Amino acid sequence: MKIAVAKGRIAEKARELLSEGGISFPDTLYDERKLVISSNDGDFQLLFVKASDVPTYVEKGAADIGIVGKDTIMEDGKDVYELQDLGFGQCQLVVAGFPDSFPEDTKSLTVATKYPAIAKAYFDKAGIRTEISRLNGSIELAPIAGLSDVIVDIVETGSTLRDNGLVVLREIAKVSTRVIVNKASYATKTGNVKKCMELLKKGVDERRADYHNT
Repeated sequence: MKIAVAKGRIAEKARELLSEGGISFPDTLYDERKLVISSNDGDFQLLFVKASDVPTYVEKGAADIGIVGKDTIMEDGKDVYELQDLGFGQCQLVVAGFPDSFPEDTKSLTVATKYPAIAKAYFDKAGIRTEISRLNGSIELAPIAGLSDVIVDIVETGSTLRDNGLVVLREIAKVSTRVIVNKASYATKTGNVKKCMELLKKGVDERRADYHNT
């Protein structure tokens, strides 16, 4: 089974969960130059890819399973199955800005975001016209510099917003790390997919048990 995981914290958490579920990997995971590692039993491969690429790898069948944030899944809208919430990486996808920047009778807004598809869908549903600027850097700067009325971004604690005089104006969705599966793999490798889901669930359960026992 090939598992595409978002590089960085998600990759490390995924390895930990799989290890706690009973799949061991060599220490080469910690070598950032490695793009692929195999489990010690040879049954699983981890592919380390950019988070935004995980849904594409899974949809196209280059990976059977993907582990990535819900925000990336929502933004990409790929044709995959979403099977499991792993419960870590929890944050909120929100509309944020200065306290008076999103009045109830708003009919149009300028928006800065890393998530243009999500933002457009949200504001279209609300009947609000938008001019959306896609940014990849510090989104909080956009309203401060006058580029946008509001931003759409993920927040964990909200401290960066507060430090810059911004507040959460609307919540769009709760976000955490999810498991997605290629549809063909789910049909043809059902047993292996379910085994992987069970191992991940076991890892999650083990972690919760350890947390409650401390």
